[in-house]
Amino acid sequence: MTNQTQKPEILAPAGNKDMFLAALAAGANSIYCGLKHFSARMEAENFSIADLAALREAAAAQGSRTYCAFNTLIKPGDLQSAGRLLDRLVRDVQPEALIFQDLSLLGLARELGFQGELHLSTLANPGTLSGLQTIASLGINRLVLPRELNIEELRLLAGECPQGLDLEVFIHGALCYAVSGRCYWSSWLGGKSSLRGRCVQPCRRLYSAAPGTKRYFSCLDLSLDVLVKTLLEIPRVAAWKIEGRKKGPHYVFYTTKAYQLLRDHPTDSQAKKQARDFLRQSLGRKTSHSIFLPQRPHNPIQPDQDTGSGLFISKLGKTENNRFYIRPREDLLPDDLLRIGYQDLPGHHLTRIKKFIPKGNRYQLPKHNKTLVPGTAAFLIDRREPELRNLLLRLQKKLVEQPPIQPMASGFQPKSYTPASKFRKRRIIRVFSNIPIGKLSAGDGLWLTPSLIRNLNKTLVSKLWFWLPPVIWPKEEAAWKKSIKELTARGASAFVLNAPWQIGLFPSLETSEIWAGPFCNISNPYALSLLQDMGFAGAFVSPELNRDDFLSLPSISPLPLGIVLAGSWPLCISRFLASELQTAQPVTSPKKEVSWMLKQGQTYYHYPNWDLDLSAHRKELEQAGYALFANLYQKRPPKIPKAQRTSTFNWDLRLL
Repeated sequence: MTNQTQKPEILAPAGNKDMFLAALAAGANSIYCGLKHFSARMEAENFSIADLAALREAAAAQGSRTYCAFNTLIKPGDLQSAGRLLDRLVRDVQPEALIFQDLSLLGLARELGFQGELHLSTLANPGTLSGLQTIASLGINRLVLPRELNIEELRLLAGECPQGLDLEVFIHGALCYAVSGRCYWSSWLGGKSSLRGRCVQPCRRLYSAAPGTKRYFSCLDLSLDVLVKTLLEIPRVAAWKIEGRKKGPHYVFYTTKAYQLLRDHPTDSQAKKQARDFLRQSLGRKTSHSIFLPQRPHNPIQPDQDTGSGLFISKLGKTENNRFYIRPREDLLPDDLLRIGYQDLPGHHLTRIKKFIPKGNRYQLPKHNKTLVPGTAAFLIDRREPELRNLLLRLQKKLVEQPPIQPMASGFQPKSYTPASKFRKRRIIRVFSNIPIGKLSAGDGLWLTPSLIRNLNKTLVSKLWFWLPPVIWPKEEAAWKKSIKELTARGASAFVLNAPWQIGLFPSLETSEIWAGPFCNISNPYALSLLQDMGFAGAFVSPELNRDDFLSLPSISPLPLGIVLAGSWPLCISRFLASELQTAQPVTSPKKEVSWMLKQGQTYYHYPNWDLDLSAHRKELEQAGYALFANLYQKRPPKIPKAQRTSTFNWDLRLL
């Protein structure tokens, strides 16, 4: 870990070997990467155990640390394969840190004797003040903070950070429309889960609303640029993280170099100028500082701006014989990679430049069998300039000189758990987002907001289930603590928390029945065992699971389980809304799917207009052993048409 007197490390991304070597060539203090399985960036090339072992040795020889991202949702049937892969990682690679979101990794890492640091991924939504002590008590060494926090919130978290726990802050790279770990959009549309590293990025597509057809959910990239100077004043910030495991070595090299300059020479105007030039050359999307400065926030959703990755090079022209060409705005080098068009539009493809093309010269594109139109934009997304190529070749030569490891199979077998007693009476909880007139009764649930408390019937308080939201921002926590204190004083005892760290809001658990909610993304017995140790009485499982996963989990769970049976489930949760959009307004996808937004506090909920409904499978779920069934009620705005269908989410699919 980094103490407060040291400079924060520059943490660079690596999605393949060349990117890893580029990070080393740039002098990155640490490099994070993933294996070919159980990584939250499965679309990146990623690494085998043998490759990563050699690269980690090369990094260690240069004084750089290697962090392995093992940060995906672990399904019930994944535990053996995940454990065996982790066993080999611990034995053959010995990374300095393990990055994880699924609580099962804590138990697995301890079982397998991992001696490195444990870093809690931003996908675990760990940015709460009250949860810091809980997180530290679990033996976690570092929090990777959400990208949606501003500088004042970072200061608050650093001020409350206990000894032994450090913070990691994103400084550059892609921004998601959704809060980290709170996006189900890709999974809802077809089983490709962002929590499993398979996101198909529906947020980047064109959508139609009253202002027209635009990219209403596609964010610019984050770039703190010279603003990183303010992070140097904040204690406990151990690392500045660059996002981009799906980028290329050119991007890694130049962003790493840029932020080294900004960290090491924060007041040197020449260094700032050089750093900005490096960032311009890094070939990312257009950037903003997002809401980093609360007094000068910038909405990262700019529907009228281009949000495609890469440096704009040219628009396509068309010859008389129907061939397309470009006139690049700057020199193109052999092996430069161009992206033609946008991923969700006809004609999108990648093409590699074969020869040097001077700036302004006409270059005819190879024939392509997809539909293109004149005026389509072309972007430079990766390049292999001679200087960087030579650096990578020298490092590659050193790798070849290393003796290869001899991988050995793992015999790891996951622990089995005694299933929770099935004596509980099965219950259905109706969970309302606001108080229904004349309909709220004992045993119901209520999505809690501080403003709702004053309107509650005093005799009902002790008989209701109070559901906490999926995200509580640092400056909201005081109001939540006050509300929980008032409710417990009035006899409330049943609470559903939607991040495990929200348990820190409760000074005492003795008189409370606290369940982990569905947004905790719980999906295996190791994670459930840890929740049990933390004081949870039960847990709602992740709604992303498929039929076999749902039905197998109760028989191996040490805690009683609940499930969301039906109702309004959000596509995602965000802190941003495009200025052209309004809440309660219909937005239509290219496939004519309607969705809408709702604001609660500082958070936007993005709902599809068709509900989740597993009611037809309730009997199967009861027989499997589920104790609680939640029906979620969210009032649909008048302008939103009710769909003529419902969804079983991933029940009949294979969750990728």
